[in-house]
Amino acid sequence: MAGIAGLTGGIATGKTTVANFFREKGVYVIDADLIAREVVKKGMPAWKMIKDEFGSEILKEDGELDRKKLGSIVFSSNEKIQKLNSIVHPFVRERMMEEIEKAISMERDVLLDIPLLFENGVHQWLRPVILVYAPVEVQIERLMKRDGLTRKECEERIRAQMSIEEKKKLADYIIDNSGEISKTKKQVEEVYEKIYK
Repeated sequence: MAGIAGLTGGIATGKTTVANFFREKGVYVIDADLIAREVVKKGMPAWKMIKDEFGSEILKEDGELDRKKLGSIVFSSNEKIQKLNSIVHPFVRERMMEEIEKAISMERDVLLDIPLLFENGVHQWLRPVILVYAPVEVQIERLMKRDGLTRKECEERIRAQMSIEEKKKLADYIIDNSGEISKTKKQVEEVYEKIYK
C-alpha cells in the first residue's frame, strides 16, 4: 500500500529543497504551487476571474499575470488575499485530486507539497504532516536575497501566513532547514523511513 503525507513550511524555509530530496527517494511529489501557476495561465478560467476581480493592470504586456504586481496588491490586505485564494484554490484542489488518483493507480508513495496546508485546514484530513522549519530571521534573509524584496515586503508576506512557530505545534514531523544542507538531507532520510517504509 502506497503511503501519503503532506509537506508544508513558511515562505523561504526551503520546502522545494526538501521536496526534491523526497523525489530522489522515488516519492511522487504533487506541488500545489506549481499547479497554482498552471491554473492561472492566460485564458484559463481562474486567470479570467482574477483579471475581472483585480483589473487588467495586474497583467503583463503578453497578457500573463504579473505576479509581482498582483502580490503587492493582495499582500496589503487580508481580504484581498482571501479573495484571490477563493478563486484559485478550488481549481488547485481539483487538479491535485486528479494527480493523487494518478499516483495511487501507479502504486507510488505520495507527498502533497502545500504551502498553506495548515491555513486551509488540510491537516484535518491529511496526516502525517511534515513541516520544513527555519526561523523568521532566516526566512527574511533568504526572501530578500531570492526575490529582491525589501525587509518590509518580506515581513508582510511572512505575516500573511500562519506563524512558523504555530505550524511547529501542528506538525507530525519537523525538518529543520536552517543549517547545512547535509543535515537537512539526513532528516529527510529519517522521516522517509518512518512514513514510507
